[in-house]
Amino acid sequence: MDRLDNTIRPYAWGSPTAIPHLLGTEPTGEPQAEMWMGAHPGAPSRTDRGTLVEVIDADPEKELGPAAVAKFGPRLPFLLKILAAGAPLSLQVHPDLEQAREGYGDEERRGIPVDAPHRNYKDANHKPELICALTEFDGLCGFRDPLAAAGLLDDLGVDSLKPYVDLLHAHPEDAALREVLTAILTADPEEMSRTVAEAATACTRLGGAYAPYADIAHHYPGDPGVIAAMLLNHVRLQPGEALYLGAGVPHAYLNGLGVEIMANSDNVLRCGLTPKHVDVPELLRIVRFRPSDPGVLRPEASPDGEELYETPIDEFRLSRYVLAEAGSAHDLTRATPQILLCTAGSVRAGEHDLTPGRSVFVPAGEKTEVSGTGTLFRATVVA
Repeated sequence: MDRLDNTIRPYAWGSPTAIPHLLGTEPTGEPQAEMWMGAHPGAPSRTDRGTLVEVIDADPEKELGPAAVAKFGPRLPFLLKILAAGAPLSLQVHPDLEQAREGYGDEERRGIPVDAPHRNYKDANHKPELICALTEFDGLCGFRDPLAAAGLLDDLGVDSLKPYVDLLHAHPEDAALREVLTAILTADPEEMSRTVAEAATACTRLGGAYAPYADIAHHYPGDPGVIAAMLLNHVRLQPGEALYLGAGVPHAYLNGLGVEIMANSDNVLRCGLTPKHVDVPELLRIVRFRPSDPGVLRPEASPDGEELYETPIDEFRLSRYVLAEAGSAHDLTRATPQILLCTAGSVRAGEHDLTPGRSVFVPAGEKTEVSGTGTLFRATVVA
């Protein structure tokens, strides 16, 4: 079992205080957006044996287990994060596995450098993800019913939004949503900037259900993503609740602290709320234009105390233990690799004492007992 030393990413949207508060460290004054736990080559966790990439590369079957290597190859198939949003992240979608392979192969054949700012596919993998709230957590997830979106836009009283309102009343629903999103993202930039400014003023005046969009517009003035965001469901997670974000589902995180887990990929198609490249034709190929409920997840408890967040994919499996009795131990031994992360209290994992924000990597099959009083998240795979 290896204690992990993890990199904190200073993205501009990060909260300057949330991760330091969790870790019990002094804020630096700079944004601290994400803490990465895993073997992603961009920022692998460090151990006494080297980086986690080096540890796994030295003996994949020993560290990951034969079943995981057979199913996913000789690498850790997930990335675990603590995410601290102090401002809205970009509005985005992720491809499914077939789309990622096609897109990656096409960009490779065309010779687009993998680090080019206009490149969409950094790898050939999909990127399903799960976010579990540690504090109240605001986000956008999936399309609203088109008529509900039309009502939200219409009540702003902005004349230039009327054509979108009319389109949202058309049938079928998927075609209406596609046409409106396309119109928003291809509108004249100056005209759209004026529309967003008028909409932001109205959102500020109306408050209530419009308050999240006023805040988005404050951070991204003139961005067409502000209007696109109003097509989506707004959801506020309470601590312990989660969202699963599958392929093609448009989403954005707005504010809050959470534990995030995802397949080990960097593939993102952006819709707005960003200065980065927005490839509208490719985006429209990936987005699934159907209204949906955000589908808030609550963990399913088992008799041994594990609380599992059910998802339909195998690259990751996230659960938690809320430990209330200092003397009782839980056996977490498993034939697949694990990362254990403490988010509250004090937890003993093997020979390691974990406080909030501290984590360990557990090789496949290693005897693992945990005890203490606190909250422990367990990340592994289904193999």
